[in-house]
Amino acid sequence: MKRSLTVLAIAVAAVAAGATWYMHSKQPQRSGELALAHLQAPVSVRYDERGVPHIQAQNEADMYRALGYVHAQDRLFQMEMLRRLARGELAEVLGAKLVDTDRLFRTLGIREHADRFSQTLDPQSPAMQALQAYLDGINQFQDNRPAPVEFDLLGIHKRPFTVEDTVSVAGYMAYSFAAAFRTEPVLTYIRDQLGADYLKDFDLDWHPDGVIGAPALAASDWQDLNKLASLSQQALVDAGLPQFEGSNAWAVAGSHTKSGKPLLAGDPHIRFAVPAVWYEAQLSAPGFELYGHHQALNPYASLGHNPRFAWSLTMFQNDDLDLIAEKVNPDNPNQVQINGQWVELQSREETIQVKDGEPVKLTLRRSPHGPIINDALGASAGKTPIAMWWAFLETENPILDAFYQLNRADTLDKARAATAKIHAPGLNVIWANASGDIGWWAAAKLPQRPAGVNPSFILDGSSHEADKPGFLPFSANPHEENPARGYIVSANYQPLSPTGVAIPGYYNLADRGQRLNDRLAQPDVKWDLQNSQALQLETATGYPQRLLQPLLADLRAAAADDAERALVEQLASWDGDHQLDSTAATLFNQLTYELANAATRDELGEQFFDNLLYTRVLDTLLPRLAANAASPWWDDRSTPAKEGRAETVKKAWQASLAHLHKTLGNDPAQWQWSSAHSLTHGHPLGQQKPLDKLFNVGPFAAPGGHEVPNNLSHRVGPAPWQVIYGPSTRRLIDLADASHSLGINPVGQSGVPFDAHYQDQAEAYIQGQYLPQHYTDEDVKANTKGTLHLVPAH
Repeated sequence: MKRSLTVLAIAVAAVAAGATWYMHSKQPQRSGELALAHLQAPVSVRYDERGVPHIQAQNEADMYRALGYVHAQDRLFQMEMLRRLARGELAEVLGAKLVDTDRLFRTLGIREHADRFSQTLDPQSPAMQALQAYLDGINQFQDNRPAPVEFDLLGIHKRPFTVEDTVSVAGYMAYSFAAAFRTEPVLTYIRDQLGADYLKDFDLDWHPDGVIGAPALAASDWQDLNKLASLSQQALVDAGLPQFEGSNAWAVAGSHTKSGKPLLAGDPHIRFAVPAVWYEAQLSAPGFELYGHHQALNPYASLGHNPRFAWSLTMFQNDDLDLIAEKVNPDNPNQVQINGQWVELQSREETIQVKDGEPVKLTLRRSPHGPIINDALGASAGKTPIAMWWAFLETENPILDAFYQLNRADTLDKARAATAKIHAPGLNVIWANASGDIGWWAAAKLPQRPAGVNPSFILDGSSHEADKPGFLPFSANPHEENPARGYIVSANYQPLSPTGVAIPGYYNLADRGQRLNDRLAQPDVKWDLQNSQALQLETATGYPQRLLQPLLADLRAAAADDAERALVEQLASWDGDHQLDSTAATLFNQLTYELANAATRDELGEQFFDNLLYTRVLDTLLPRLAANAASPWWDDRSTPAKEGRAETVKKAWQASLAHLHKTLGNDPAQWQWSSAHSLTHGHPLGQQKPLDKLFNVGPFAAPGGHEVPNNLSHRVGPAPWQVIYGPSTRRLIDLADASHSLGINPVGQSGVPFDAHYQDQAEAYIQGQYLPQHYTDEDVKANTKGTLHLVPAH
């Protein structure tokens, strides 16, 4: 028996040793020397205490080649998954369950567009030279180092990364902004199936011109639209990859700061994931220096700063995607009517490779308006082709060159010129420099639409109203440069055009931006890094009282006893602050869902109601609905009686209490926000148990909430709530001393499981801490934990 136990102990030790060796072989190398082909001179990469690389090169090509190498050793699996999602290739490694996602992305045309667009790029341009060097660095790492553990688990075969992959990922980013798939079908259904009275609470102008009428869409078509909305949303969730959602940014002129120089703050709101979306790196070569935040497969920083200038981004959220119902020729199903003429649909064949399954062949069609997106549903698609006009596919969009130039834009003129080259997705660029300038430009090619056309609804492809006669000039885009008030705020609310032209979009409510504006407008406050932290971390909003005040009489009448009346009064006096110890936050968010549920589910049905919960128009609807006692939404169609606001509010109140008692316990004092609102950073493989224990990070009790400055936001629904998206980084740069800026990563710099930097910032992030972004040579040297020397291969 002793001999058997000894053998078993040796076997266990051998397995443990093998596992330890295996995982160690996958870890990034952050010290020592490595030979890299195509380098012209040695490159130094110093890693600080957070695992951020500080790259010093003797020329630009070497700098970007080194960035590609170190980015890949921390994030290769993220790069692989993003390109597969964008190009419709996930089923090849994840199996048949991802066929629908792949079919959707093939239908969107991102892959085809990227392949065609990449051939038009000038290989000798500085931006392309930088991209090619960066991709070479990625491919050299992939060719010469062990594959990530996820590659082994999924059986992923290595293949080179290409310019087409980078352009495809840019297309994914643009698509993740597009709210039309979730919103236009719901609003069109409400208008055509319920009537104009039901639209009034959405604050939408009623423009019947150019929109498809009720008789044109059959029941099967409405089913298509429901499925597309669900598929569009679920595709991003299933992939476990970042999705761009909103953002805060502001620039304060020196007249309003303690230092006398401009201060920039930014926190783009993106779906949480492991690894986090941004990869931080400091780049230095003769004539260039930048501390930047990079996306996978992109060598140019999307956010960045140096001692001379800094910028951040928010999502413009302009409507750059229209859904268009085509009229089919009854004598030829391959023809649609365009301005009185029958036009042939174009088609192409593609094949999705499926792991452990047969390949899936696709026939994808296109009208003059764009791809037929209900081809994403395969054989089950309805009879009406729905085309997608999308600015990303229809503009020249030199976005790579735009960000290459923005990384070097130290004057207003240079920053404006670079921003003008961003055509899609729509982005707000908020910028400041040490010379004292601040600026904001809404970057996008804004399509001209015929008068009377409301793109909030599905358009009629048989008439000229669905056409796009051209684009507005960049000068017509919303913008500000050095405004007299001394600051600029961008928070996804609807901007005003300098020409007065309406700019349709799926904008967030103004509450978050208004709260930031109120703080920045205080005449007696001088802004610095410390009080700017407090502003970024604010967890209150005025939205709850806008929703609650019209309902208080009905809520008081609905309260059944003194305990319930006390809860109503707690809501009535609540300041909207979503602190961890708040019980009012929990009660309010449950009530918000129950009000939406009681008022709209009976009219919309399960699928359209579920899709409504994912839209921004729900935020607009609820306060307006609360204030409109005569709204038809208050009647419950499932009963013979005609209910009003009081009856529906009472139903929502009772449902809220019942759910919270069941979920969080009978004592309302225990309904604290910390018990109901949490953040877990999910890895693509962490969706499967028990892999969630290995790859996911969290959960953490999360302060903040939906549309507060610290926008740790959840989907409207019943408790408990999982935070879906929030600040993907928090950055603060005072241009009096930009070398001592502050920031934070929500998880960690590395995407390699079991690496020391896989989740080392997660606790600090949720606690609202900020960490230094080392910049000066002296500061970097003092905080260097390892130096990797890249030398030319002989």
